[in-house]
Amino acid sequence: MSIEVKVPQLPESVADATLVAWHKSPGDAVSRDENLADLETDKVVLEVPAPADGVLKEIRISDGTTVTAGEILAILEEGGQAAAKADTAEAPAAADDEPEEDADESAAEPGKASGRLSPSVRRLVEEHGLDPAAIPGSGRDGRISKADVMSFLEQRDKGGKPAPAAKPSPAPAAPAAPSGAREERRVPMTRMRSRIAERLVDAQATAAMLTSFNEVDLGAVMEIRKRYRDSFEKKHGVKLGFMSFFVKAAIEALRKFPVVNASVEGGDIIYHDYYDIGVAVSTDRGLLVPVLRDADLMGFADIERAIGDFAGRAREGKIGVDELTGGTFTITNGGVFGSLMSTPIINPPQSAILGMHKIQDRPMVVNGEIKIRPMMYIALTYDHRIIDGREAVQTLVSIKESLEDPARLLIQL
Repeated sequence: MSIEVKVPQLPESVADATLVAWHKSPGDAVSRDENLADLETDKVVLEVPAPADGVLKEIRISDGTTVTAGEILAILEEGGQAAAKADTAEAPAAADDEPEEDADESAAEPGKASGRLSPSVRRLVEEHGLDPAAIPGSGRDGRISKADVMSFLEQRDKGGKPAPAAKPSPAPAAPAAPSGAREERRVPMTRMRSRIAERLVDAQATAAMLTSFNEVDLGAVMEIRKRYRDSFEKKHGVKLGFMSFFVKAAIEALRKFPVVNASVEGGDIIYHDYYDIGVAVSTDRGLLVPVLRDADLMGFADIERAIGDFAGRAREGKIGVDELTGGTFTITNGGVFGSLMSTPIINPPQSAILGMHKIQDRPMVVNGEIKIRPMMYIALTYDHRIIDGREAVQTLVSIKESLEDPARLLIQL
């Protein structure tokens, strides 16, 4: 019995998707709910599960094609048995009547080889400018795994078999100075990266963005984390990080200055009497901002647990669109990458974003004495159309005071 494998229902406000990669080939046996292919939308990556046990009989849509909900991607033969590649008409192998040497060359063509790469392997190949046809595959049907690519790179770096080089150009008449590789690669943006770029440009074009800075002594927060780290993790099953302190401090500041938690809609200012805090998460596909709903009602453990869950699922492409929409204020942490200072860009339609940075020991004057303190620069980028400099600066001061004296968070000062 043949079953049609269709594009699943797309999230609301998403019109279409791009078929990124097939994880199965015609003739492969599949199990029910096994992921057959990845679909990338402007916001998330969706999986296409197998509707039943059987054999993938035919693939109708190739990688890189834009598809819509309900469109037929492939045909699955329910309960069938896997066929050999050479005997499957749809498999990317040469015909039986062609010489064996030609068949091997056909299977090794870059276009065909790259179509059988997983997303992680494809990214690694593109980053190092490798030709997939030159990499021996140890996987099923000669597929290339991440370990194969790493082994190939290690062999090349040790002076083993080099990667295929470009055709040599005629020698110049005069001796030329030695030069390094000058290769170029053109890689199209993913849908997600393209959408991120579009939103960032729109934010700069529509908002009157300005950034204010301050610095925070995180000695008190670090002391609390050190003192209660083990007992906190034992009780709640999650580590006590910095982000929960910043989320709580930001909420207290937003309570004092509601306009920083507001957004602009046409000629109106929309004040939000709730606190949905977006937390920026970096992934290989781009920056995602999942939202902590009603963060003011969450405890420190709830915040840390939610952020850890978001980070893991974001990197696996399993964040839902509903978890990325909305949000009244955003926090981004460039410090994890070593950033000492930056000017973050507002996440529309929000009106402000808080930037965290690297903690660095610096000499500070404390009670008339010079002491080494763990300091962090913090930045608040805000929409000057509705937020004045006074409110922005006072918001930063409030966050600074809460972090330098965490007891304020308990009594909401």
